[in-house]
Amino acid sequence: MADTDTLCEWSISGMDCGSCAGKIRDAVGGLPGVSEVSVTTMNERLRLRLDETQTGRERVEAVVRALGFGITDRDKAPGAAAGMRPATPALAPRWFQTAKGRLVILTGLLLAAAWALKLLVPGPLGGWGFVVACVLGVAPVAQRAWAALRLGQPFTIESLMTLAAAGALLIGAAEEAALVVFLFAVGELLEGVAADRARNGIRALSDLVPRTALLETPAGTREVAAETLAIGQTVLVRPGDRIPADGEIAEGTGGIDESPVTGESLPVTRGPGESVFAGAINAESVLRIRVTREASDNTIARIIRLVEEAEEARAPTERFIDRFSRWYMPLVVALAVLVMVAPPLATGAAWDEWIYRGLALLLIGCPCALVISVPAAVASALAAGTRRGLLIKGGAVIEAAAGLRSVAFDKTGTLTRGRPEVTDVVALAGLDEPGVLRLAAAVEAGYQPVSP
Repeated sequence: MADTDTLCEWSISGMDCGSCAGKIRDAVGGLPGVSEVSVTTMNERLRLRLDETQTGRERVEAVVRALGFGITDRDKAPGAAAGMRPATPALAPRWFQTAKGRLVILTGLLLAAAWALKLLVPGPLGGWGFVVACVLGVAPVAQRAWAALRLGQPFTIESLMTLAAAGALLIGAAEEAALVVFLFAVGELLEGVAADRARNGIRALSDLVPRTALLETPAGTREVAAETLAIGQTVLVRPGDRIPADGEIAEGTGGIDESPVTGESLPVTRGPGESVFAGAINAESVLRIRVTREASDNTIARIIRLVEEAEEARAPTERFIDRFSRWYMPLVVALAVLVMVAPPLATGAAWDEWIYRGLALLLIGCPCALVISVPAAVASALAAGTRRGLLIKGGAVIEAAAGLRSVAFDKTGTLTRGRPEVTDVVALAGLDEPGVLRLAAAVEAGYQPVSP
């Protein structure tokens, strides 16, 4: 590693499957001065070491955009300078707000219009509607295929679709070509929806930490964003609240429900000087907690980083699928060409019939659903497990867990939901229920008794 190398990170939008990550990895990895390239689909992150004396950041971003993906420099994101860079992807837009969603709507409307034109205007003119629908629908796909070709990636899913659609138009199968382009757009949209659902699981981890905190200042207590808390500040945590930052108790003693973080069901009694986790629940009394870690380095942030690292530690099946897809697409193209030319040359069969069959092989040979299946399943399992207090170190562990037949726990009550709620109010010592609630509200607010 050269002294001039810099560790750089970007957020990537538009990745739906392992082949998307592979295209970015191969294209960026071929640039001079680039090393240690890591692309994670579910976290939408590109990380690499860059010698900026050979290749600038702008060149990396231009290559990614040329492939049809969005890219944002994480080092320049709001809050990055303060160490508060978001660890999870931003909330995804609705499917119809995405480029792929709009493409599905466009191709669907064009296909419906072409069928209507065919019914209303019999003859050759009616078929031109399908030509227009096919050309407009395949145009963005062809643009991505051309960008990948210029970057030295001729065998991509987009190139297969473009070749098949163009060939179908040449042999007069415009209706079939338009329908397949529409189905391809629907397939890409469904892949995007599946990937977003997996990302939502990872994104939900950050929700374990409250968005706001009650910061104690000389002027009194005020509500601030939890991510702005600095080391040494003191926050007030009322009973039932989640602790907003890693810290140590400065004042107060009470039970801390750490089940959202550790899985331990019973509250653990903590007192002054003892450490507490961000995301844990204050179960009993008012606590004043001194912040000891910034938001970017609290317990939940470290758990999220573990999930990200676990995604990079790919399962054996995932590694196999990745290797398989690299030679699968060239093989499909070779077989399609063989189907087109071998029967006519060997037996004198009709060229148009076998060209049609070769193009059909190209269309059904797109492996995107196969490539996305394992990474999406692994990412979903990692995120779902972490939300439930299970830290799983990589897809290989998940695959091993599939063979489990029995699980032993050290004691009862370890599995909890981590959501306390009031179920009953019992009034004692001559108090009525409203009186008990008033006293509980006063304790929760942290009011101090006034001496007579």
